[in-house]
Amino acid sequence: MEGTVAVVFLSLLCLASEINGQEAISHISNGDTEREFCIVHNHSWTPLAQSLNSAMEYQLVNMTSSLLCDSSGINASSVMGKALVVMRGNCDFSQKALIAQGLGAMALLIASNKTLTIPSANESEYAKVNISLALMRYKDFLEAWQVFGNEMQVKLYAPPSTKIDPSIAVILLISIGTVVLGGYWSGACERERLNSGASGGGGGGGGESKADSGELSLYSPLKVVIFVALMCGMLVLMYFFYKVLVYVIIVIFCLASASALYSCFDAVMDKIGCGTLRFSVRNWNFSVRSLLLAAVCISISVVWGVYRNEDRWIWILQDLLGIAFCLNFMKTISLSNFKICVILLSLLLVYDVFFVFITPFFTKNGVSIMVQVALGPDASGEKTQGVEIPAEPQPPSEKLPVVMRVPRLLAWAQNLCMMQFSILGYGDIIVPGLLVAYCSRFDVWIKSKRKVYFVSCCIAYFLGMILTFIVMLLSGMGQPALLYLVPFTVITSAVVAGCRGEMKQFWAGTTYQRKELTDP
Repeated sequence: MEGTVAVVFLSLLCLASEINGQEAISHISNGDTEREFCIVHNHSWTPLAQSLNSAMEYQLVNMTSSLLCDSSGINASSVMGKALVVMRGNCDFSQKALIAQGLGAMALLIASNKTLTIPSANESEYAKVNISLALMRYKDFLEAWQVFGNEMQVKLYAPPSTKIDPSIAVILLISIGTVVLGGYWSGACERERLNSGASGGGGGGGGESKADSGELSLYSPLKVVIFVALMCGMLVLMYFFYKVLVYVIIVIFCLASASALYSCFDAVMDKIGCGTLRFSVRNWNFSVRSLLLAAVCISISVVWGVYRNEDRWIWILQDLLGIAFCLNFMKTISLSNFKICVILLSLLLVYDVFFVFITPFFTKNGVSIMVQVALGPDASGEKTQGVEIPAEPQPPSEKLPVVMRVPRLLAWAQNLCMMQFSILGYGDIIVPGLLVAYCSRFDVWIKSKRKVYFVSCCIAYFLGMILTFIVMLLSGMGQPALLYLVPFTVITSAVVAGCRGEMKQFWAGTTYQRKELTDP
C-alpha cells in the first residue's frame, strides 16, 4: 500500500499554485519589538506591497468594539491616515471599506472569529475602494494587543510566490539518494550472499548469510497480479473506511519504520566496522549495540507517533523514517527477473493512472480516490476555490504516513497562515526502486565492474523525475509520476541489455544466475 501514492506531491503543488497570492503578512511593531501575523486579502481590492521595505507603515487603531457598518460615533480625526481594526459581521466587506475610506483611514483590517476566507464583493464595488483591506484572526490581534498595546505600527505586504520552490530540489535529492542507496544496498547484500554461498561450497545454497535474512522474492507473475489486486482493494477500503483504517496504517508504519531504521543503522555500523559487546542473562545472549540501536529507533518512531500532527518540525522525523522504510523495502523485496519487473511496473502504472485520472468520474466531489486517501479530510474539491484558514486551532486531521514532506521554503506568507509542503509519495521511490535494485543485483551476477545496469537505471529515474516536474509546471495540473518513471526506467534497462547482447540473461534473471552458478 505504501507504494500507491504517486500523485500526492504533484497534486499538492498544483493546489498551492491555485491559491498563491491570497495569503499575506501583517507586520506589527512598536520600534523595539515586532511580530508578524497571517492575513488574507484579495487582489481585486487595492493591491498590497510585495515586500516589507516597500510597504507603508501606519498607526494601528483598535476599533474591535465596532462592526463599522456605519460611521456614527466615530471621530474622523482619530482615524485619519491610520489603519483600523474592526470586527467582522453584520454588513459586507465593501461597506466597511467605504466607511473607513470616508473617515480618512488608509487601511482596514477585519478581525474574524470565523474561518478566514478571501474578502470579496460585487465587481462594481472593487473600483470604489482605494484603501488596503484584509482579514486577520481575532486571536492574533488580541495577541498583538497584549504585546504592543496602543503603540502598534502596522505594515501590510504580500510577498510574491512562485511555482518553482527550492523544496522541489530537496524532494528530488531525497528521491534520487534513496533510490541510489537502496539499489546499492540490494546489490551489496546479493554480493555478500554469493560470497557466503561460494565459501560454503553450496553454489548459492550452502548456508545462510546475514544478507539472506528476511528477504522476500517475487518470482511468479500470478503473485504479482495478486499483489497489485490487493493494493487496489486496500485503496478502495481506505476510501470508504478512512477514519478507522488510518490509525491501523499509522500503527503499522510505526512498527515497520522502526524496524527499517534499525536495519539501516545496523548496516551502517557493520560498514564502518563498529564492534559490539555481548552479554548473557539466563542463557539469553544480548548485544549492547543492538539494544542501543533498538532503543534509539523505537524512540524516534514513538516520538513521531505522538507528535505526528505537529507540522513545524515533525516532517524531519517522518522523512527520516520514510527514507529508512523505502531503503529496507528495496533491500528486502527482490524481483527475480526483468519479466517480473515489467509486469509489476506496468500493472502499477495502469493502477496509478486509473486511480488518478479515472476515479474522479465516480466520486461525489470529483476528486480522485488516490488524492482523497493520500490527503485524508483535507482532500476536498472546495479548497481550490479559495483560501480557508481556521480562525481558531482545529483538531488535527489524520493523514496517512506514506509521503516525504518538505516545507515550501519560499512560501513565507502561506507558511505563516498554514504550513505548505512539497510532498512525494513513497510509491515514486519504491516502485522504480525495485527495478533499480534488480539492475544492481544483475550487475553482481555478471560481475560488471562499471555497474552499467545500475548506473543507467538511476540516470533514467533522475530524468523521469525531472520530466515529471516539467510537465506538472507547464500543464499546471498534477501528474501521476509513474506515468513517466516507469517508461524511463524500463525502456532504458531494456535498451542497455539489448545493446550489450544480454537480454536473454537479463530477462531470465535469477533463473539464469542459478544455472550459471551450478554449471561445472
